[in-house]
Amino acid sequence: MIQCKDLVKIYKVDDEHEVMALQGLDLEVQKGELMGIIGSSGSGKSTLLNMLGGLDRPTAGKCVVDGKDLLRLQPKELVSYKLESVGFVWQNNARNIIPYLTAIENVELPMLLKGRHKRERAKELLELVGMGHRFHNKLTMLSGGEQQRVAIAISLANDPNLLLADEPTGSVDSKTADVILGVFRELNRSLQKTIVIVSHDTELTKKLDRVVAIRDGKTSSEILRKSFYEAEDLLNEKEMKAEETHVELAVIDRAGRIQIPRDYLDSIELGDANKLRVELEDGKITLVNPKSS
Repeated sequence: MIQCKDLVKIYKVDDEHEVMALQGLDLEVQKGELMGIIGSSGSGKSTLLNMLGGLDRPTAGKCVVDGKDLLRLQPKELVSYKLESVGFVWQNNARNIIPYLTAIENVELPMLLKGRHKRERAKELLELVGMGHRFHNKLTMLSGGEQQRVAIAISLANDPNLLLADEPTGSVDSKTADVILGVFRELNRSLQKTIVIVSHDTELTKKLDRVVAIRDGKTSSEILRKSFYEAEDLLNEKEMKAEETHVELAVIDRAGRIQIPRDYLDSIELGDANKLRVELEDGKITLVNPKSS
């Protein structure tokens, strides 16, 4: 579904200054996968989401989504892509929902823009996300979690193959966040939608099968569930520990480089030094602080 290779995005601040938001990022997402992308503020995760959604153009590299090369799409093709191939769920509900329309009217709007208005389909989508009892409520009559569920229904209006969610649980409590993630899981299973959730919340790693961590504009690691969906219905997510259920793998780029977490470097008291000794012992690669030996 998604293939990014050496993806670069440079923003020009002024005539003399540029900011490199993505620095040769690589990413692959399989069709029908539900995955997360985490990273701190400024890591490049929101820039990546904008690239995947066709809201911004890559500066260089390869970005193919649903068989479409986003670097080479013409303006008209890009409009069609955003309307038909991808659905968005934003953290800020002002971007998701028009406040003076009812829930069902909001779901119908993307269909009207595409020229395929179907009220029955809008009802089905709201029922699918557990909002069948709120058809005629406006934004002010809905809780934060209910607004996000309506937003998910809106994102499905034109039956896109890919859903992109930007911090969908960022403005709700943990209980509501679990409900929203549960909706995404159900959509992934029942409709086989490919779903990418972007968040700064590291708790996401405990709740999804695969989470990619981005640091400084590059993919730094992947956190994978040891056994995908194994007895998931029997697991109590509140009691799960990431170290017991998941394994974190560092990502090696084409030049053989990996990003080492800062807390790892701090644990060997590297300080401000930028050199490590690399040793190969018994089939293991060891990084050693040269000052400690």
